[in-house]
Formats: sequence, C-alpha cells, structure tokens
Amino acid sequence: MVESKELAPSQPRSDWDVIVIGGGPAGSTTARYLAQAAVDVLVIDGRDPIGTPLQCGELVPSNAEMKRLCPDVPEMDDLFRTPASAIAQRLQEMHLVTPSGKRLKFPFEGNVLDRVAHDEALVQRAEQAGANYLIGQRVETVEGEQVRLRDGRIFTARVIVGAGGHNDPIRRQHWNEESTNIPVKFVLMDGVHSEALELHFGGLAPGGYAWVFPKDGCSNIGLGIQRSFAKDRSLNLFADDFISRYEGKVSYSGAGSLPMSGTISSFVKDNHLLVGDAAGMVLPSNGAGITIAMIGGRIAAQAIASHLQNGTPLADYEAEWQRQMGAVMTNSKRAFRLGSIIFRLPDRLIDLAFNRLTKSFLWRGVTCRRMFWLF
Repeated sequence: MVESKELAPSQPRSDWDVIVIGGGPAGSTTARYLAQAAVDVLVIDGRDPIGTPLQCGELVPSNAEMKRLCPDVPEMDDLFRTPASAIAQRLQEMHLVTPSGKRLKFPFEGNVLDRVAHDEALVQRAEQAGANYLIGQRVETVEGEQVRLRDGRIFTARVIVGAGGHNDPIRRQHWNEESTNIPVKFVLMDGVHSEALELHFGGLAPGGYAWVFPKDGCSNIGLGIQRSFAKDRSLNLFADDFISRYEGKVSYSGAGSLPMSGTISSFVKDNHLLVGDAAGMVLPSNGAGITIAMIGGRIAAQAIASHLQNGTPLADYEAEWQRQMGAVMTNSKRAFRLGSIIFRLPDRLIDLAFNRLTKSFLWRGVTCRRMFWLF
C-alpha cells in the first residue's frame, strides 16, 4: 500500500502554488502534471488511504480502445500507465443484454481494475514527480486563496482545484449548476459469472443499466438508476433483485453516485477550477469517468502551469478540453438523452429495439460517436 507523505499538523508550511482538493484519478493526475512542470502542489484528501472506499464498477478501456474512443486526445500512453498489479482482468468483448436475455456482442478491449491499487499507483506517480499529500483531512470551506480544514487549519494557494467528486466543496460553494446524479450500488462477488463485460438494460435498471464485470476469481456486479424513472421504488430493491440472480459469496458491498448529465457549462471561476466528477467529466452514455477524469486532470494542470509561469488565462483549460473532448462529450450527451427516451419503454419494446438492424446504431451511442449522419 502506498504511504502518502502526510504533513504533520504542527508543520508550519501553509502556502502553496496550487492546492488540489481530492486525490482520486482527477486530483492525482492534476498533481502529477503540475509537479512535473515544477509547480509546488499540495493535495488534500479526507480519505486514508486514498482509493477507499470503492465506489464504482472499476472498468476502464485499454489504451488502444481509448485512442479509438477519444481520437483528439494526445499522448495517451504517457497519461494512462496502469501497472499490471492494478488490473484484475483483461477482456476482449462487451455484451449489451436485453430484458429477455438477448445479447448483442461487440469487440471491446476493457480492463477491470483493482481500483484501490489503481488509485494508489496514481498517488505514487504524483509523489514521485514531487507532489505533496495531506490525507485524512476534510476541507470545510474555500474562499479566495484560502482553504480551511475542519480542524481549523488554513492553507493558501494562488490556484485551488476542486477534484472532490460530485460533492466537491468548491462545487458546492461556488457553482449553482445542477447535474443529474445517478446513484449506483454494487458488490464484489466470488465466482465466475461471465466471460465478457456485460451491460444489462430495461426495467431492471430504469434510466440506467446494470453490469457484470469479471475480475480475478470474482465479479463486480451492480447497477445505477435514474430515480425519476423508478416509480418510487428504491435503488436497494433494484440492486437486490439484480444481484440475487448470481451465486457466490459477497466480499464487498459499495455504493456511490455518478454525474450523468455531462460536463457543466464552465470549469473556471476566478482562481478556482473544477476537474473530474466535480466538473461532470463522466460520459453519460456509458458512465466512463476514470479515464475521462484523468484527461481533464492533465489539461487542467497544463493550463494552470502556463498561467502561473507565463500569465496565460486559466480559461485556456476550457478551450483545450473542448478541443480534445468536446465532440465526444456532445455525442455522449445526445446518446444519453435518446436512451432516456428509449428506456422509458416497456421491456418488450426495448427487446424489439435491440436487434441486428439497430446493433451498429446502439454501439455508436455507447462509444460516443455520431448516431445520425445529420449530427
């Protein structure tokens, strides 16, 4: 396990070039690239260790798949350096499964992670570049250049980055834009439950999908729903119904929330920036957030370093995000909106909608490409 360099409470240093709130994929990637640019950066995270508790399905595309999904993002092999020890399973196929069990099969290179090991590796890489970490400490407020912790300590920085997820303190305090948050619940279950990555659609997960992602000797099984589609039925009931289809000892139960309405309108306010889930950097049509957050983290770091060293505007972050990821995010938002209409249909009609004629169309939506020639 990575031992982050935690600053002692009595340590006098409190002033930094940049403070990053949150040490997940977005925050640690931001810190890594800032440190590589010789920017003095402190990451503050309330978790100890970073990476726990697990809150997601743990799937990321391979680097080759990411290059196909996001063709305008440069140097992906430098950005995504997932160690073999953090990959629990490599798979070559994804199945979209209808309510009746019909399967549409697609080639897809996916890695199911050991998410805790993955996030620890990101912390280690940032530390090796020169980033500093303060862990097990919660941020209370952020005002101007000041970050106040719950224990009363105050840290200052010229730029402050919110990378604390959908409930990030900077997002809560300084942005009033709403996002559609989809609650998710999942388990790690011992046993072999599939030979491919599975996404299940229909009334079993209204407005979202259920998943089965094989790992080494177990599976990550869960689902997410849109509450407005659920007819007052709870997430727990949907999750229990789906998970009970499979047999095996449950070694872990987790829950979380994903922002699924796409990126917010602006990532920058004065000297504050948002990145990752805090900025809505999750692809709505498939729920991909880990790699997308890392793309955003690198772009944010490069914009901040240029701002501090050359005086360029922090808004360059938004412009570069749009250049690299704008088309992908737009396509994903459109697919999500269309899917939200389709998935209101009864299961028998969803079954009919998933067929050989629509197979390519559906896959283009899942992989964030244009679904119609007009768009």
